[in-house]
Amino acid sequence: MPEITARLTTALADRYAIEREIGAGGMATVYLAEDLKHHRKVAVKVLRPELAAVLGAERFLKEIEVTANLQHPNILPLYDSGEADAFLYYVMPYIEGESLRDKLNREKQLAVEETVEIAKSVAGALSYAHERGVIHRDIKPENILLQAGQALVADFGIALAVSQAGGTRLTETGLSLGTPHYMSPEQAMGDRELDARSDVYSLGATVYEMLVGDPPHMGSTVQAIIAKVLSETPSPITRARELVPPNVDAAVRQSLAKTPADRFHSAAEFAEALTNPAFTLQTAATQAAERAAPAEPWKRYAWPAAATVLLGLALWGWLRPEPQSPVARYGIALAPDQELIDDFHPTFTFAPDASRIVYVGPGSDDGQLWVKQRDEYLATPLPGTDGARGPVVSPDGQWIAFIASGELRKVPAGGGIAVTVADSVQVGIRSPAWLDDGTLVYTDVSWRLRRVPEVGGRSEVIFTPDPPLGAYSPVGLPGGRGVLFAVCRPGAQCRGHQEAWVVDLRSGEARMLMSDVARSWYVQTGHLVYVRPGGEVFAVPFDLGSLEVRGTPVQVLEGVQVGQGISPDFALSETGVLLMLAGRGAGQGRRLTVVSVDRDGNAAPIDPDWNFLSPTFLGMDLSPDGTRLAINIDGGTGADIWIKQLDRGPLSRVTFSEAYDARPRWTPDGNKVTFVSDRGGTNGLYAKRADGTGPTETLVEREHDVWEGFWSPDETWLVIRSRADDGRVGSRDILGIRPGVDSVPVPLVVSGFDEKAAALSPDGKWLAYQSDETGVSEVYVRPFPDTDAGQWQVSTAGGEAPAWAHNGRELFYVERGGGRKMMVATIDPQPPFTVGERRALFPVGSEYNLSPNYTAYAVTPDDQHFLFFVTVTGDASMTGRLIIVENWFEELRARVGN
Repeated sequence: MPEITARLTTALADRYAIEREIGAGGMATVYLAEDLKHHRKVAVKVLRPELAAVLGAERFLKEIEVTANLQHPNILPLYDSGEADAFLYYVMPYIEGESLRDKLNREKQLAVEETVEIAKSVAGALSYAHERGVIHRDIKPENILLQAGQALVADFGIALAVSQAGGTRLTETGLSLGTPHYMSPEQAMGDRELDARSDVYSLGATVYEMLVGDPPHMGSTVQAIIAKVLSETPSPITRARELVPPNVDAAVRQSLAKTPADRFHSAAEFAEALTNPAFTLQTAATQAAERAAPAEPWKRYAWPAAATVLLGLALWGWLRPEPQSPVARYGIALAPDQELIDDFHPTFTFAPDASRIVYVGPGSDDGQLWVKQRDEYLATPLPGTDGARGPVVSPDGQWIAFIASGELRKVPAGGGIAVTVADSVQVGIRSPAWLDDGTLVYTDVSWRLRRVPEVGGRSEVIFTPDPPLGAYSPVGLPGGRGVLFAVCRPGAQCRGHQEAWVVDLRSGEARMLMSDVARSWYVQTGHLVYVRPGGEVFAVPFDLGSLEVRGTPVQVLEGVQVGQGISPDFALSETGVLLMLAGRGAGQGRRLTVVSVDRDGNAAPIDPDWNFLSPTFLGMDLSPDGTRLAINIDGGTGADIWIKQLDRGPLSRVTFSEAYDARPRWTPDGNKVTFVSDRGGTNGLYAKRADGTGPTETLVEREHDVWEGFWSPDETWLVIRSRADDGRVGSRDILGIRPGVDSVPVPLVVSGFDEKAAALSPDGKWLAYQSDETGVSEVYVRPFPDTDAGQWQVSTAGGEAPAWAHNGRELFYVERGGGRKMMVATIDPQPPFTVGERRALFPVGSEYNLSPNYTAYAVTPDDQHFLFFVTVTGDASMTGRLIIVENWFEELRARVGN
């Protein structure tokens, strides 16, 4: 059809140069083309016109998006899709090898070893897709491409996209999806709700053809083939090729069972049976035994049989397995003033033998490490571990490693001097791994995985993620074989986008294992145990040799708390003892409310009948007149800005987005709310009317993320705080922009240190902020906008979160040293700028949720009260939520299988 090719060539001329037609199938015609942008050969597949006519572009392109997210070594990726001149097309890499159909046409039958290898590769691709809810629906030799010895599955999910987009209109056209020779019976009968077992059938039919030379069912018409698929049992493979191993024959027969329940439940199980010489069907084994039984009187063998039974009983008595240890599940309580800090970062771990728990508890500053022996009630603090997070115990139980102040440190488990093992450590998600080969693995400031000897020294990079991904939460595999870790986009909320990866320390190769995983561990039962963002725990067989998942995941637990959906409170000992914090996965949230605290520390809820679920607290601000509270509420999969009317008024929603809208600030006139959001890819600054009407206004979009932003009192300046997208220490800076005058940001406070929590005085002449330029965070003030004209330090014992009094003569901040306290410093803003008396107002207890990066509280217009996020009473306590499960491996085996 030269005219169609000419039209297509013209329609795609700006993106692809069509060279020639290279194939045609039931759904599409395939063209070889040149990708003009990337200078590479591609295969452009154009749906048949009659098919495109009933689908509609918008619906088909929406459904095909699922395929674009499949990334696996044995899946041919989707590069592009679209509509041009009424053509619906999708673009995939051009493979210069051949298809399995080409190979079968040439060789007719394949060797058993080659067949099994191809089947394993296809099964791996299917298992990966099935875990993500994608069924291929059209597995056949034409859709299996062979390149350099690797099998690649093409057109993944295309049949599903066509089916979903076409709906009932598709059947009205007479077009069918799938190929009759390889259709499962349920697909042949027209079932639209297919599961993994349908693809298992199709793969079994393909394996059958690779070994026999023909598909399981042949016929002169489509109707004849379908009739046989529904009614006839294929001949055994061994009847055509007697040297095919019995387990291969049995595995294919089970994959081709008429009833889905009789087939393998996953492609991984099918592949395992193909490679397991001991695999057999029950019916096959019974028939073999019947064929082997001699037609002799039973009495001839009565005594030998009795002797065998007696010997078997004796052996059972000598060699019978030890009785299983009982599984015990109970909650534990920590002593008062020694409670676990309920933090977003990993806060507890086990010693390898589960004899003691190491956790982050109260400390002089931002918490410290505590050690609790299992057989004792009281815990012991570890001096020199202030600010520690992510503790991990060495394989021999003698040391504890942790991360604090951007360093990887270790301290003797019995107490002693903490020593630095490595610096430039990522502080965003703090959790190292201690491998049994004597090395530690951690995430550096560029979000790479590094390995360093446990005694310190030169480190090496073992994994460098492609931007914008970052690696975190490493867990070592036995024998230093490799490292499990999580991957997501750094500098943003990655819930729903994190993936479980493994890096092979022998080859240096890394690959993704599965998605939607917060963290994973390998356990001695041979399983990968992983926690999902919602707090569900799954287990799946894992091959330490190939570092591959080998089966179907099974849920084994639920209700694990997961900090911000990416940091599960979950630990396992080598002896099978489990420790978990129960309660909140992503989307469940913690129950928060807002309280008003006077200068003497007396607190009362702003509305006794109001609280809300939110896994995070991402900012609040009080309107200039004090009547409305702008607040961020995180729904678990996204966050929005809401307005709470005071006193005890309604709560209304301002933003509606799947993005993360956070850290609201009122405009000086009280009509709008500014907020940061990642809706543009990286965080930008946006504004919306407080009544929720009108469009969202884009104020600032930058190369680096914007993490705070607000208008100056006269609305001539936008003050923003940015951070480099690699999240490195010292990359937080305060900048200014004059809209309508100059769009280029002006450096206000830019240095090699971290400057955060910017706040302008009511007259707009003074900029308060916090910086770690002395090694600890302190509060400073500079003139605005001429910030180079002076600098004054306000806090003296560690300070953060500055907020101006409305009279401009007081500056509030939180002091960290010696326990958190709300402080007030008197200010004389007249030249020369003077800081007067500093005094403590009230303790800021752990129930008040603050952030080290921005001011997370608000001050009322009369400067007499402070509004704080608090966790609802009862939810903050660890009592009853910190749970131990003894002998959990027994429960795991019972649920998953040994």
